[in-house]
Amino acid sequence: MYVPSHFEESRREVLHELMRAHPLGILITHSAEGLDANHLPFELDATLGEQGVLRAHVARNNPIWQSIVNGDEVLIVFRAQDAYISPNWYPSKHESHKQVPTWNYQVVHAHGRITLHDDEQYVRGLVARLTRTHEANEPQPWKMGDAPPDYINTMLKSIVGLEVDITRLVGKFKLSQNREVRDRVSVGQTLLSQGDSALGQAMLDAN
Repeated sequence: MYVPSHFEESRREVLHELMRAHPLGILITHSAEGLDANHLPFELDATLGEQGVLRAHVARNNPIWQSIVNGDEVLIVFRAQDAYISPNWYPSKHESHKQVPTWNYQVVHAHGRITLHDDEQYVRGLVARLTRTHEANEPQPWKMGDAPPDYINTMLKSIVGLEVDITRLVGKFKLSQNREVRDRVSVGQTLLSQGDSALGQAMLDAN
């Protein structure tokens, strides 16, 4: 990924925060069959390794887990909000007319090496943790014990676990940091007024 210095975000805690807030990552793999991309919800464990560990699971019918081998290098892309930026939102445009449209966004690329876990105990723990995380805000959180044990056992046998040891994190937060402060602030306020609150606030907070 091309990352100009003014858009680079290298703080691990900031990158981890985006990954947790937007856990549906795109797992990109390369095998004898060619390139493949799978959209998976990931669990991040920041306590392991220098950059953390990502865990997910795929359907047993998904050929990805048979096309890759332990130790293969993979890439996982996490994306936060994005938005089109009109030149009309820049105060400087109305003075010089020297502005063009662009697109702002925040993304994290997690490079790492993958390990397969075709193990029921592993996937049971993973599914339980993912469920607790994403059910936490429900009035009556669903838990695995709510379903019949034989049904859960059957479902767990139909998935395979994946674990990625992160070797490198690359963050690109394109928030108009290369513009005049008044232009960046104007765009941020415009996005806020349009309901793009997260991206708008990120622009107002950008250095």
